[in-house]
Amino acid sequence: MEIGIVGLPNVGKSTIFNALTSGNAAASNYPFTTIEPNVGVVAVPDARLGRLTELVKPKKTVPTSCRFVDIAGLVKGASQGEGLGNKFLANIREVDAILHMVRLFQDPDVVHTMGGVDYRRDIEVIETELMLADLDSLTKQYDKVTAKARSGDKASKEALVVLDILKNGLEAGKPARALGLEPEILKNFFLLTTQPVLYVGNTDENPDPAILADFQAFAKERGSESVVICGKLESEIAQLSGEDREIFMKDLGMEQSGLEKVVVAAYKTLGLCSFLTSGVQEVRAWTIPIGAKAPQAAGVIHTDFEKGFIKADIYAFEDIDKYKSEAALREKGLIRSEGKEYVVKDGDVCHFKFNV
Repeated sequence: MEIGIVGLPNVGKSTIFNALTSGNAAASNYPFTTIEPNVGVVAVPDARLGRLTELVKPKKTVPTSCRFVDIAGLVKGASQGEGLGNKFLANIREVDAILHMVRLFQDPDVVHTMGGVDYRRDIEVIETELMLADLDSLTKQYDKVTAKARSGDKASKEALVVLDILKNGLEAGKPARALGLEPEILKNFFLLTTQPVLYVGNTDENPDPAILADFQAFAKERGSESVVICGKLESEIAQLSGEDREIFMKDLGMEQSGLEKVVVAAYKTLGLCSFLTSGVQEVRAWTIPIGAKAPQAAGVIHTDFEKGFIKADIYAFEDIDKYKSEAALREKGLIRSEGKEYVVKDGDVCHFKFNV
């Protein structure tokens, strides 16, 4: 799963990407510093892994992860090829969700391509460009499908109905994801505005509470998750490790870094959750879609596990955390045997049984 970091130039995308991935994407006070997208793999924070490791003492511990893509800054007119518009739009098509970074901080030394800080306007610029690009794509698809529909093709007639809904919605200023169509149907049209969006506000060390509250309410109105971070501060935290990092965050009154909140929120935006496996060789977190059944979860580990699935022995992390060992869970009858229809829950610890 890939999450594309988008936003106007100079909102802090590359700074956050570097902090997230400990990468070295260029970050400077110039539009289009990022031209080719940078890609980094980021571990998903999960305190449950640490606790399981304490109890089981495995040879290794492996977190699950998300891939982040730092995409070039967008400008008004990108749908018509302005700036790096065409490249930007092509890169967005390849990701599964969008992390929309917006600038909330005031800094006269950092150029704002729109002339001043206004996150609502900035969001509207990008979302309008994406919708315009989608409308252009739909127009081309409409012409092709209409010709086939006239010849009596049933699938094309059905597609025309959906195209009308999409076209009317986009012309009314609504992204495709907000039109009530099933994700499986939307996939067939390859639109930019189908991806779920996480809004991240980049602020300074002394933000205005009223602006933060307004930003969070704005995201909620759109049915999206939001996180507010201070990019400059997160960069400093990312450069520390171990005890120094803990002391620095404690002094700031932070239990969790802003970047950790971003990763968790991105994971949620993608509709994902984690199940765990536990043994002396390895304790590991695995990524599955929310609602996945046991065979599908087993298939994430190995396709043979899904094909030959028999059953899964499952217990809740909360139970192992409380009773300290699987032996104690067996005594209390807290390890369940589940079949093919079981929906795996976030935090389930699973032992799969299968035929080779």
